[in-house]
Amino acid sequence: MTDPLELLHDLIGRARRAGADAADAVLASGTSLSVQRRLGQTEHVERSEGQDLGLRVFVGKRSAIVSSSAIDRGGFDRLAERAVAMARAVPEDPYGGLAAEAVLDTALLDAASLDLADAAEPDTEALVARASQAEEAALSVPGITNSEGAEAGYSRTALALATSAGFAGRYARTGHSVSVTALAGEGTGMQRDYDYSSAVHLADLEDAREIGLSAAHRAIARLDPRRPKTTVLPVVYHPRVAGGLVGHLLGAINGASVARGTTFLKDKLGQRVLPAGIDVFDDPRRVRGLRSRPFDGEGVGTSSRPLVEDGVLATWLLDSRTGRQLGMPTTGHAARAVGGPPSPAPSNVYMAAGRLSPAELMADIGEGLFVTELIGMGINGLTGDYSRGAAGFMIRDGVLAEPVAEITIAGNLLDMFATLTAANDLQFKRGTDAPTLRVERMTMAGA
Repeated sequence: MTDPLELLHDLIGRARRAGADAADAVLASGTSLSVQRRLGQTEHVERSEGQDLGLRVFVGKRSAIVSSSAIDRGGFDRLAERAVAMARAVPEDPYGGLAAEAVLDTALLDAASLDLADAAEPDTEALVARASQAEEAALSVPGITNSEGAEAGYSRTALALATSAGFAGRYARTGHSVSVTALAGEGTGMQRDYDYSSAVHLADLEDAREIGLSAAHRAIARLDPRRPKTTVLPVVYHPRVAGGLVGHLLGAINGASVARGTTFLKDKLGQRVLPAGIDVFDDPRRVRGLRSRPFDGEGVGTSSRPLVEDGVLATWLLDSRTGRQLGMPTTGHAARAVGGPPSPAPSNVYMAAGRLSPAELMADIGEGLFVTELIGMGINGLTGDYSRGAAGFMIRDGVLAEPVAEITIAGNLLDMFATLTAANDLQFKRGTDAPTLRVERMTMAGA
């Protein structure tokens, strides 16, 4: 098989001969296999394989991107000529160009040290067995009356990137997953809940039976929910929804939003946005991390960095284009689809764990809300106003009480961030992770 990087260098060379002043090219290939089971029957098996090639060219300050799923050297000249012709027909972009920081640094680009490719590749039978174990475990719990099914999957993707400035790099990533959704109760009183696990290496995947049992117990706990009265109270976020608050922070510090001025944090760089003692990190170098990568979508070597340090906003998320707009260097956060330009995106982001256990975090709450599910995306990125549907449990005298549903929680993210307290139960499970989080004062709209 032809070396992917040799193919990319060939394509870039043809683009330069066609009139491009600079160019980069990316080749992505992937294989995935998934199975779905419901009530003991395999309902769906899907396997896909494919590869895509993308070429970006610059003619002065003009640029264009073309892509193809046909990796044929015989068509490279035509592909390059089309890209150059397109670039000449579009307006200039004063901030466009290759990343000057994309250099061949083997210390930064050592993909093998990140251990992102698992040699284990399960077949269909192994995935069917994994999904079956999860669903059977869920159905074995008294009170579970039905199942929405279980799914198990495997994927392998490979990415190669080269630029006319001399950068060349590649890496591969694997993924294993299992999920199940269980239903408890009968008729209109039925409640559902789920659990899942995903990992780069099969050895790190959570046990399918434990996933099934967890989904079942969560569904049963939600039976007979109440709709509490509207009030103002402390809100505690379970880790599986607490990461959403970190996600809103990431959206607000994305360089594209900052450059447009469409974020409520646009003037907060170097200022306190979280309480003292709270840190948020982006770690693209985590071994076996779900979003780890040795270089970004422009070939810039990645490095771990604080986003918020001791409560102070330390950086924006920048690619080279947004960096130029803001007069700053890229932070190595460019992400790129084969057919689209780079744009800023985080990798493995987490809010560091605090000192209190979740029980200690809730101990002094006379009446509060413990959120386990969020619905909708009522977030105003410009003002920080926050309003989302929610379900979970009331907190009474420091302990979890009756389940609640059909409620809305609202506040403003600036105020919410200012009163956050983090528990000590951080786990790396979702790519954007946080421990149990407490917000001191929010409006709960109910009955």
